[in-house]
Amino acid sequence: MNNITVIGAGTMGNGIAHTFAQYGYKVNLVDISQDSLDKGMATIKKNLDRLLAKEKITNEKLTETLNNITCFTDLKAGVENAELVVEAATENIDLKLKIFADMDKYTNANCILATNTSSISITKIAAVTENPDKVIGMHFMNPVPIMKLVEIIRGYSTSDAVCSEIMDVSKSLNKVPVEVNDYPGFVANRILMPMINEAIITLNEGVAGVEEIDTVMKLGMAHPMGPLQLADFIGLDVCLAIMNVLKDGLGNDKYAPCPLLVNMVTAGKLGVKSGEGFYSWGHGSKDLIVADNFKK
Repeated sequence: MNNITVIGAGTMGNGIAHTFAQYGYKVNLVDISQDSLDKGMATIKKNLDRLLAKEKITNEKLTETLNNITCFTDLKAGVENAELVVEAATENIDLKLKIFADMDKYTNANCILATNTSSISITKIAAVTENPDKVIGMHFMNPVPIMKLVEIIRGYSTSDAVCSEIMDVSKSLNKVPVEVNDYPGFVANRILMPMINEAIITLNEGVAGVEEIDTVMKLGMAHPMGPLQLADFIGLDVCLAIMNVLKDGLGNDKYAPCPLLVNMVTAGKLGVKSGEGFYSWGHGSKDLIVADNFKK
């Protein structure tokens, strides 16, 4: 396997493209917007420059990585020769189903179709394709070039061969793949998101303030960042979407999102991406989060 396509040039997509390209894969990065592609490539270049400054890579590796990435605004052209496609679009079920239905038409029957979804059913996504045995979840963690974990999620029809191959591909990226089954939220977000939601409830009930809650979890539980800071980093809209998936999929009111979270998303307070969430974020704040909490 050498030819990879990544769908979506946002935070997760450009990180996934960067990682594959750095480890020698030829990557087609696809987005409907040229502006999004330009921003994604600028982020990749900035992150590579940071690695170069830390002497983690050479100038030659930086140039090779960038040369391994080709950008496309046309999905059909972008996936034409792909052996693996990793979809990293917005966490929206209707959008993902449309993308997978289109990819299924444009890729060859041997191409593996992976989704970076953090909570949506792999089985449901696979159902819109002709080869559901070739559909699998690859849930990378943010920031992708740094974080080691990849959740590998088997859908109901995912074949053993596909799962084995994706485990091997993940290892080739110097990641640690962990195989899990297809339940709402999988493992990472089934545990993480209720904790974040509980932190928001704790804030909403006036038990403690934002910094106090985060300090307790950082110093008392050895978390690299507090749950409210992490929520801002993930995006409050993403947190809300995942909580709704958990509530609907598991049918339990204990997964109901806190009204404060709902109201903040409605008001456009999404965290780092909007400049304001539980904290106020200025230009470059996202880089500071990564630098402060994920030093390597």
